[in-house]
Amino acid sequence: MSVVDAVSDMPHILVVDDDTRLRELLKSFLSRNGFRVTAASHAAEARQRLQSLDFDLIVLDVMMPGQSGLDFAAELRRTDSVPILMLTARDDPKDRIAGLETGVDDYLGKPFEPRELLLRIQSVLRRGRPAAVSAETAGPAERLVKFGPLQFDLELGELTQKGKRVPLTDAEIALMRALAGNLGEVLSREALCKSVGSDVNERAIDVQVTRLRRKFEPDPGFPRYLRTVRGQGYRLVDA
Repeated sequence: MSVVDAVSDMPHILVVDDDTRLRELLKSFLSRNGFRVTAASHAAEARQRLQSLDFDLIVLDVMMPGQSGLDFAAELRRTDSVPILMLTARDDPKDRIAGLETGVDDYLGKPFEPRELLLRIQSVLRRGRPAAVSAETAGPAERLVKFGPLQFDLELGELTQKGKRVPLTDAEIALMRALAGNLGEVLSREALCKSVGSDVNERAIDVQVTRLRRKFEPDPGFPRYLRTVRGQGYRLVDA
């Protein structure tokens, strides 16, 4: 493998933060740990980077001049499912929920240990990858789970509705893998937390379920496929 090929195989991260010192520190730290890193100081600059480059994950600050990180994430989610890890000095649970509601995959408060950021990035990137067992043992038919007009590919993590792809975040893909892989079975919020990530709480699972319903349910207020089982959890059914 050539040096160019080796570099191109590295996950590409976009760091968006108006703090020049922190931005450069993150760029240096992540580069030393096996990532390609591109930096932007605000949302407008990040938008320019996204127009010309593909990224595997975005590390995004909440408080920035101009458009805030939350608003930028919400705008991005309308057209792109690239994983987002949000950085913020805020420690209010309401802010974390607001981030999850925009489609952010993970949330890390400032100040933080660089090692923790690295572990969280690795965790988010793993969520979107197919499990080795599924990729090796599941045949074309076994990996496709159908419910109503929808179909979920367990290996690729792709949801389609009448042949049209439904964009999902990495956290939503992990949630769908758990639900679709156990079609018809009730999964507790605790079990779903483990599927999505160890740092995810039960409230975050409720938020992710609400977002999923908005993406494919005919009437999200009265879900047909992704149902709540009172006192137990959630289940995906072929209604």
